[in-house]
Amino acid sequence: MLKIAVLISGNGSNLQAILDSIDSGILKCSVEMVISDRKEAYGLERAKQRNIKTYIVNRSEKNISREILELTLGKVQLIVLAGFLSILKGEIIEKFRNRIINIHPSLIPAFCGKGMYGVKVHEAAVSYGVKYSGCTVHFVDEGTDSGAIICQKTVPVYNEDTAETLQKRVLVEEHKLLPKAINYFAEDKIRSEGRKVFVIEE
Repeated sequence: MLKIAVLISGNGSNLQAILDSIDSGILKCSVEMVISDRKEAYGLERAKQRNIKTYIVNRSEKNISREILELTLGKVQLIVLAGFLSILKGEIIEKFRNRIINIHPSLIPAFCGKGMYGVKVHEAAVSYGVKYSGCTVHFVDEGTDSGAIICQKTVPVYNEDTAETLQKRVLVEEHKLLPKAINYFAEDKIRSEGRKVFVIEE
């Protein structure tokens, strides 16, 4: 069974979606640990309620990526960034090449990169006047939101939308898309050719 580590910074609703998908039998994996760069993150409580190991890493430290690598190497096959705000750098990217994924609340390459996280993404989408937004699951590489795209889901953007109403609509789809992407790994359906990612359906 696929063993994963989930990295969070806040409420952990995407973590909860993963756990719910495991409970329902939709997702075939085990959450071995939950790592947060914020000690007050409610997602840690979600993990503790399930007796999942939790770790807090110091986001002010330059070696945060090294600390996470030491926690995960040899213990998990996939690292899932589920609302994790710190940027992973260095050796962990190479050691877990194509085995770190992130969910981003826009249709990459729109509204992504440095400074684009949380409600700021939705503020930018509403301000720009796009008719569609959504969410993206992508590989993590040396850049910020620059890794190859695994899957995406669109949602409509209405004229009366605020950043908060759009955020809620996108989050509903995030909770579906992230477990779906993890299952692709659990079922060994992911194949990559450069920036193109293929899901092999049997």
